[in-house]
Amino acid sequence: MTWLTWPFRLIGYVFWFAGQLVSSNWKVLHDNLTPGQGTQNGIARMPTKCRTDLELTLLASCITLTPGTLTIGTDTTGDGTRVLFVHGMYADSPDVLRAELQVMQNRLLRALRRKGLNA
Repeated sequence: MTWLTWPFRLIGYVFWFAGQLVSSNWKVLHDNLTPGQGTQNGIARMPTKCRTDLELTLLASCITLTPGTLTIGTDTTGDGTRVLFVHGMYADSPDVLRAELQVMQNRLLRALRRKGLNA
């Protein structure tokens, strides 16, 4: 039955991602137009749940399209886990950045896979 909800999950992701773009743009714009600087730059190594090159490419693209984050590299571990290296402008720590990226990854994979995230 989860394949019946697939188009709605895909549309839901598009709206969620559009909201992320707006809020991220606002955060960067506010930081640039106000005195001082609120950035805390950091790089996080994020093991992903992506199984295909398409999933990894879409995740890396969504991360890069979101202002304040940039995918700077990929790697594959010995057990086949695909890894992204992400630079974040507003990361209190790599763990916080990784947690935020996990939310995006889970929503994207839930939207892309016809049988859901764990299928």
